[in-house]
Amino acid sequence: SVCFLGVWGGEFSVLRSPQSVVFRDGSWPIPGERIPDVTALTMGFSVEEDLPWPGLGVGDLFHRPRATVLVTVKGVDKLPLKGFSYPIENAVPFSLDSVANAIHTLFSEETPVVLQLAPSEERVYMVGKANSVFEDLSVTLRQLRNRLFQDNSILSSLPLNSLSRNNEVDLLFLSELQVLHDIASLLSRHKHLAKDHSPDLYSLELSGLDEVGKRYGEDSQQFKDASQILVDSLQKFADEMFNLYGGNAVVEVVAVKEFDSPLSRKTRSILQSSQPEKENPYNLAYPYNYDYSVIFNIILWMMIGLALAVIVISYNLWNMDPGYDSIIYRMTNQKIRMD
Repeated sequence: SVCFLGVWGGEFSVLRSPQSVVFRDGSWPIPGERIPDVTALTMGFSVEEDLPWPGLGVGDLFHRPRATVLVTVKGVDKLPLKGFSYPIENAVPFSLDSVANAIHTLFSEETPVVLQLAPSEERVYMVGKANSVFEDLSVTLRQLRNRLFQDNSILSSLPLNSLSRNNEVDLLFLSELQVLHDIASLLSRHKHLAKDHSPDLYSLELSGLDEVGKRYGEDSQQFKDASQILVDSLQKFADEMFNLYGGNAVVEVVAVKEFDSPLSRKTRSILQSSQPEKENPYNLAYPYNYDYSVIFNIILWMMIGLALAVIVISYNLWNMDPGYDSIIYRMTNQKIRMD
């Protein structure tokens, strides 16, 4: 079963929901910082603090979704998506790192797919089978632009209306929609991954609509057309992910006008010209190995044990009496006395 959730700059919306995940129709506000907990609970994971939110029911504890997709859309308060919607209070920045850690801890041997991507910021993090499934996914601004002008891109089928192929802002907005299309397309070539027992996680951040609003204004025809195109693309993406996972996935869409917290992560405009960094041009996350703590403890205590053994052996050898403690000297002394 699949569940599609969305937060639209003050609203949290469920686009599609499986039978195993129960959302109730109502206007109960959801704290922005608890959205990751909602994601964790829908996947069957425990959370540190209870979530007294009536919008989420208990559901079927023995049939949990095999995937969660979270799409964060910035620059708009509401999007006319289909499904339940709930108001958000205190729209602070959040991440699904806790959910990713839970997946790694419980399913470390099955290498689940974990993909976290912010195309406009060139931020990407892939773990497990995602490295092979999405190795051809465009993740840099140059790759995104080139991808749009290929024969099988969305430009050939998408009605642009007032948007232009020659404007950088419009192209970067469309390139994010291309990423949505490519994720579903690449996953469709590896359908067996959607049928394994380990849950998968997708976290995407889209800033293109925000840039369109800043460039043309929120009352412009370009912003209205972009919003409608985005809605259609999200609905299509939700349907595709639903079908790929055989009706057993949770997809969340988060749209915020602007995060309230001043502690939001530092970002730059997608129009800002940047020079590639030599050491880490794509701002890739550090590839943490979850066996690190185990290996560290094995080496640490082995070295401590060896050091103590050397000290004890050296001390006993230093204080040994060769005449009494050594069989060699004892045999020699007896032979001399016999002679």
